[in-house]
Amino acid sequence: MFENMDKINAVITGVGGFVPEDVLTNEDISKLVDTTDEWIMTRVGIKERRILKGEGVGTSYMGIRAVKQLLEKTKVNPDEIEVILTATTTSDHHFPTTSSIIAYHTGCKNAMTFDLQGACAGFLYALETGANYIRSGRYTKVVVVAGDKMTAITDYQDRSTCPLFGDACGAVLLEPTTEEVGVMDTILRTDGVGYSHLIMKSGGSAYPPSHETVDNREHFVFQDGKYVFKYAVSYMADVAAEIAERNHLTHDDIAWIVPHQANLRIIDATAKRLGVDMEKVMINIQKYGNTSAGTIPICLWEWEDKLKKGDNLILAAFGAGFTWGAIYLKWGYDGKKA
Repeated sequence: MFENMDKINAVITGVGGFVPEDVLTNEDISKLVDTTDEWIMTRVGIKERRILKGEGVGTSYMGIRAVKQLLEKTKVNPDEIEVILTATTTSDHHFPTTSSIIAYHTGCKNAMTFDLQGACAGFLYALETGANYIRSGRYTKVVVVAGDKMTAITDYQDRSTCPLFGDACGAVLLEPTTEEVGVMDTILRTDGVGYSHLIMKSGGSAYPPSHETVDNREHFVFQDGKYVFKYAVSYMADVAAEIAERNHLTHDDIAWIVPHQANLRIIDATAKRLGVDMEKVMINIQKYGNTSAGTIPICLWEWEDKLKKGDNLILAAFGAGFTWGAIYLKWGYDGKKA
């Protein structure tokens, strides 16, 4: 990195979030497929998840509410927002972008908008992208939105995947600072070995929608669970350890681990690899399930009042592609004052 760019750090100055009201419990799911609360809890640690109901409501519905809350909390005029980027796998439409819909309905009429697809690692990809806009010196207020309406692509006839997913969306505001806080370091990785093991097989340009693809239920998440778990548990733990080591962070230095909420066993393995007590790990998977790109910002939103300026956070995620990564984030403000 160039020396003159080191002076500008991108710091999170506020967090917003939205989770739908409707709850889908394990008991509800056991009425749809052959499963039990015990089976789901033992394997993934999910008790319930939130479901966005209503005709014609997509990811933007949640993103709009997260961003409105964010702007109110930070007292920022929507006209001042220069960039809105949204990490999502479940965009409202192939086009226009979900970001453009969010910008319109939140009054951010001066913002450049685009969507980013990094699967469950989407928030990390988007946060690093947004941080680079700040570091460039050209932009001073960037909103990063991340979330998914995973229930829109969940097959409620597939007992292996339907207990996993829920709907939620979070948003953060990035601003420049010359203090040593903010997005300090990032590692993002990709390995195409996972291509066919975690995928929505049809609906894109390679396999456009047809009667056959619909009949074959190819417009839902397909996951080879054992294969994905094997890679997720090692890759996520490894990259979290790598970013801690290269920034000389011991388990005592780390205030919080903020892991993607896909599976409690993967979260546990990541904490153990870093030698960090589970009390310092943000976990809400039992309430919300896997909301894909939404999990990490929703954790930051829920834990905001416990965060203190200068806290060292390790964010880690793993998703389809395979895409995965970790971010060393130094928190920029006392949450209780927010």
